Amino acid sequence: MRIVVQEAPFDFGAEAAGFAAGRQDMGAIVTFTGVVRDVDGGLSAMEIEHYPGMTEKALEKIATEASERWSLGDVLVIHRFGRMERGEQIMMVATAARHRKDAFEAAEYLMDYLKSRAPFWKKEHVGQDAGWVAARDEDEDALTRW
Repeated sequence: MRIVVQEAPFDFGAEAAGFAAGRQDMGAIVTFTGVVRDVDGGLSAMEIEHYPGMTEKALEKIATEASERWSLGDVLVIHRFGRMERGEQIMMVATAARHRKDAFEAAEYLMDYLKSRAPFWKKEHVGQDAGWVAARDEDEDALTRW
């Protein structure tokens, strides 16, 4: 298991290739990356804040829970903080399991958790204005299936 919280951009291709390298015991590897998307043509940037130490512990806890629940062989979570422009990668999740169902479900579980419960705070910059992003009901509702 590898949990990374960093300010610098990451190379998705290199991370995915490194995660998959040499895996002969796993039949499925699932990857996902989230990017900063535009909001009605006006988003210029997003800022993400977190509490160092607390954030990593929270991510490790949920990754361990996913590993146990879905019998994963490995988990990778990379999440950035700081200022990011439209189109930049925010986060990456990768799961490895003997069977695809476990890998897909665990990846979805991790993504739902990261979106709604991980201790990150997001601020969107639209034109000259900036505002904190409020929790969305649909993100919270996604957790009910787990």
